[in-house]
Amino acid sequence: MSSKKQIGKLLVEAGIISAKTLERALEAQRGSGKRLGVLLREMGIVTEEEIVDALALQFDLKRIRSFADHQFPKELLDLVPCSVAMEKLVFPLKAHQGTLAIAAVDPMDHATFDYLAGKTGMKIYLAIATAEDILAAIEKHYPGGSRVEEGSKKILLIDPSPIVTNFLKGAIEHEGYELFVANDGVEGLKLAFSSRPNLIICDLMMPHMDGYNFLHAITAHPDTAEVPVILMASKGAAEEEHRALEAGFIDFIAKPAMPLRVLSRIKMAFKLAEERRQMLSHVENR
Repeated sequence: MSSKKQIGKLLVEAGIISAKTLERALEAQRGSGKRLGVLLREMGIVTEEEIVDALALQFDLKRIRSFADHQFPKELLDLVPCSVAMEKLVFPLKAHQGTLAIAAVDPMDHATFDYLAGKTGMKIYLAIATAEDILAAIEKHYPGGSRVEEGSKKILLIDPSPIVTNFLKGAIEHEGYELFVANDGVEGLKLAFSSRPNLIICDLMMPHMDGYNFLHAITAHPDTAEVPVILMASKGAAEEEHRALEAGFIDFIAKPAMPLRVLSRIKMAFKLAEERRQMLSHVENR
């Protein structure tokens, strides 16, 4: 896949954004570590559909839509484990003569494509689709891939950027969770003690205290000591993830945090927390 025009220029040529808007977005992108498409979507300037259409043009990929109602045999689905499909937002479309066609959200996720090529021994043919279409296909065709009704489980999300919290809010609440939002560590602590959430997701760099100090305060209080906490950080390095897990966070999410990826981590955190609870209960009852 060879890159053609940059995504910003494609969006300008399509009349979706103006050259002035692109200039402002490029200025905001400097030092953020975010891809331009992600930043434009977070800023509410473009929709996911518009970004995916532009990526299809940029990387000369086939753009597919509404494929959840198609038939996919079990032997095809087995080539991409459900956990990988959910985490990486990919879906197997067809296997033929040593080639595996997959739908993906991120055409730059070479690590996942290389993993699937190595696992299957097949050449990967990439098509691009929205996260919504991929998730719909996962929910319909993978056992265990459907959305789980979470009842009254409460989640506290702490991030200094309203853009980030608004970006994640709709997806989290759509899953049936009750969501509380704070934009700094102190406000987050107050909400944690008053709302008693079942899970907390906090940013590494927050006003008044960082994520590690926040975790220390949460675990030091008897009412919140057992609440699992996920750390989000723009630093995606393995060293930061290792440090977070060693410190006691139940999981680590590298930014930019895509909603469906965050949802999969939420479900995994609740699963891990339940397994830990059952293990402790077993030990205490021995």
